[in-house]
Amino acid sequence: MRISRFLISVLLLLTVEAAYSVDDNPSTHKALTNTASTEQVAASLVASVDAVHPGSEIYLGVNQRIIPNWHTYWTNPGDSGLPTTIEWSLPSGASAGDILWPIPSRFSLGSITNYGYSNEVTLLSKVRVPVNASVGETFAVQALVDWLVCNEECIPQQVQLSLSLPIVAASTPTGVGSPLILSALAQLPVDSPWPVELKPLDGGFSLEVGLTLEQIKQIKDIWFYPADWGVLTQNIPQPYKVTKNGLAIQLKSGEAPLKANQALNGVLVISEQTDQGLLQTGFSVTQVPQQAATPTNNIGFISALLLALLGGIILNLMPCVFPVLSLKALSLVSHANQSPRQIRLQGWVYTLGVLASFTFLAVLLIVLKAGGAQIGWGFQFQSPIFVLSVAYLMFVVGLSLSGVFIVGGSIAGAGSSLADRGGYSGSFFTGVLATIVATPCTAPFMAAALGYALAQPAPTLLAIFLSLGFGLALPYLLLANWPRLQRWLPRPGLWMERTKEVFAFPMYATAAWLVWVLAQQAGPNAVIVALSGMILLGFAAWLYNTTRNTSERTERVGAGFVFLLVALAFILGYKGLQANSSLHEAATNQQEKNWEPYSAERLDALLAEGKPVFLNFTAAWCISCLVNERVALSDSKVVEAFETSGITYLKGDWTKRDEKITQFLTTFGRSGVPLYVFYPAGKNVRPVELPQVLTPDIVLNAISPSL
Repeated sequence: MRISRFLISVLLLLTVEAAYSVDDNPSTHKALTNTASTEQVAASLVASVDAVHPGSEIYLGVNQRIIPNWHTYWTNPGDSGLPTTIEWSLPSGASAGDILWPIPSRFSLGSITNYGYSNEVTLLSKVRVPVNASVGETFAVQALVDWLVCNEECIPQQVQLSLSLPIVAASTPTGVGSPLILSALAQLPVDSPWPVELKPLDGGFSLEVGLTLEQIKQIKDIWFYPADWGVLTQNIPQPYKVTKNGLAIQLKSGEAPLKANQALNGVLVISEQTDQGLLQTGFSVTQVPQQAATPTNNIGFISALLLALLGGIILNLMPCVFPVLSLKALSLVSHANQSPRQIRLQGWVYTLGVLASFTFLAVLLIVLKAGGAQIGWGFQFQSPIFVLSVAYLMFVVGLSLSGVFIVGGSIAGAGSSLADRGGYSGSFFTGVLATIVATPCTAPFMAAALGYALAQPAPTLLAIFLSLGFGLALPYLLLANWPRLQRWLPRPGLWMERTKEVFAFPMYATAAWLVWVLAQQAGPNAVIVALSGMILLGFAAWLYNTTRNTSERTERVGAGFVFLLVALAFILGYKGLQANSSLHEAATNQQEKNWEPYSAERLDALLAEGKPVFLNFTAAWCISCLVNERVALSDSKVVEAFETSGITYLKGDWTKRDEKITQFLTTFGRSGVPLYVFYPAGKNVRPVELPQVLTPDIVLNAISPSL
């Protein structure tokens, strides 16, 4: 809808330009006046005065008289249309403000709802007369006015109007001007005399207005017109209910929903029955939605720090992180002859690498949030380029662990030396690598802490991320600083080399899994792109190991070819992914799966019918999500329970960035996946949030009232 609306608007503007291009020959120009007409609209330029004082501020207005059954548009035209524009030509030193929009009306045709004006409207602008305007001369203005007038068809039109007002001394009366100005001023929205609050609801907002019961009884119609396109859905009713504090209007979010801390601007128009007849009044509304009250937002700073610490510790047990930690433990065994001080420093440098990486992630999140982006934990894995880079890294680390190449001391900090280097640079980079491979995972306790963090100011967010990083680093830090724990480690021997080689296979498995993720993001052609890059990297690793410790000239030539091969792998990877950037959707028979793709519209429709719904927000790069789907959500008892109880299973895929899913996660205080939510049968029911680690029994117990 957004793209089509943009294209329609561009075409209409081009039509206006083509239809009203001006002949450059001055002899063919007609003299401009303050009136002009088209077949559908008669326009005139009017002023609030008959003469002006130097330095004064006046109102100028473009009055439109529109034939029956046709209309022009408000600042937000609704589902289609274009707002009227006025381009002023003023004397030097004069200035004009924006259009002051009167109360709009709504027009519906099928599923399309528009906002605008019928019959007659006057669009006002404040104009300031220059202080140095000369008394006795005239204040001449011109207005180039463009509008779109519609019935069942739409016609772009343009007129040019002019008006000259005498400039008089300050002691001379200026006159009353056109009565249309006073009428237009009476149609402008005013500040609300009642308290107004905007509260979030599922899929939208509740606009609460503090009217009395007697005032509510007089209401014949009430409608909120958003000033910004797309923040609300225009073509559905806005039902309201009476509350103890007044009334609450239900508004549904549209195609461009409000971002965090963005205000909802618009006009609340109330039509009420009075002794003088039907009276329509508009009230300006500017409200930032109140934060939804969720348990995760109320956990407190200290609790969030502790939950982040526990979540970081548990991350060490994740399939990708555990081999990295184990390799560092093996490194500690192989350097048992080092002094206790050196071993402690190894632990602290590893911790520093983890904390530096988490600091970088936190700062990046803060910057992106400040720019209005909807992001969360693991957001970097939504980039195919990042996924490919990590797949390459895991593959190269695996080659090193398999003994394909040995890295010399000059690049001791490189990723492939993590297993067999004891240098401090190697320890630091191990911490960086542990952070990279940990980010696709969400451990228990993490969700509440991260959800709290992303709703807080930058210093709080940074502190919680550092606590999470410290939890990730803590097991190895304790091992390095606690001699009694080191006594439990086995003695060095040949088994270490074999264990190191075994740990190459989890790295290969991680690389293969990331290639699969890449295929979900960029289509099946991304697989050959990634595998081709890995072949180049494998050849580069072999060439490096073959040419090292040879003659100086051979080493230089070999290093040059290695650099070219690595660069070629990344260049081909980048170009290949760019060529296959569209999301690939596998042709899966709908009858063979027990879920539907998530959409806010589908969820709203099901909830409006009172049907039970189970939501699963997942991502191809989220290991916890994949395990839960395989262990719990694909269990035959769970699938059968969903079918027998009529539960609609909706799956939201966050593999690639999706701002609508991010916003939904935020309403539950989450910054990433997985998220599991169950809506029982019935209308206006309270959703049930499930834990992040699922078993069949947990799911069955959660949905048991529906069975």
